[in-house]
Amino acid sequence: MRWNTFTWVAIFALSAMVVNSIGILFVYKNRDWAEKYKEYFMCFAAGVLIASPLIMAFPEAVAKNSYAGLSALGGFIFMFGSNKWITYKTNQAALAFGITALIGIGIHSFIDGIIYSVTFSTSIFLGVAAGVGLVVHEFAEGVITFTALIKGGFSGKKAAFYAFLVAALTTPIGAFVAYPFISKLNSSILGIALGAVSGVLIYLSASHLLPEARQNESGHAYVAFVLGVGLALFVMYSKVA
Repeated sequence: MRWNTFTWVAIFALSAMVVNSIGILFVYKNRDWAEKYKEYFMCFAAGVLIASPLIMAFPEAVAKNSYAGLSALGGFIFMFGSNKWITYKTNQAALAFGITALIGIGIHSFIDGIIYSVTFSTSIFLGVAAGVGLVVHEFAEGVITFTALIKGGFSGKKAAFYAFLVAALTTPIGAFVAYPFISKLNSSILGIALGAVSGVLIYLSASHLLPEARQNESGHAYVAFVLGVGLALFVMYSKVA
């Protein structure tokens, strides 16, 4: 059976929602375990998300549009500026921290959904490569969202509920809202969009996920990162084959 592009987008977007929800539920029930091992999920995702754009997405973007490098830079700078704004806002009181973290994660998750539409509209293999990394990191993102809300003063049940609405549900919403527009783009414009996505993915990996390995200084976390890179290479060479 040959699935169309929308089917692939739907599968990965909904899988991301499910995995994020599992992370939220798991940390709600087992806070110590989830906090202890979340860096392994993040480092594996970092390996996939930094390798996939560099070896597949960005070269594909440049082939479609020679200005894709500028859009990649724009995507990177947008995420950098957004992160700086959120970091500035989180210097407020505990409740403000929880609410601001919620807004930032919601935007991030919505963008994840758009990334599925862009990458799968370009290539199924590219979508799978980026999608695997994004889905894996959703578990850690669920843990982080729940933890941020707890630190913001929310009760366990409210933190789980709001984390699901903002971190899990926004990903398929982003994918389904973006797909009708993305699917109609011509090759040149899709190259610009793919370049921007490449910049976003590289930023997420290098500035958001990978620092977990350095912070925890765990050898196994570095192994998880290498395995993530290996998976991206496997997907690429499978496509070549």
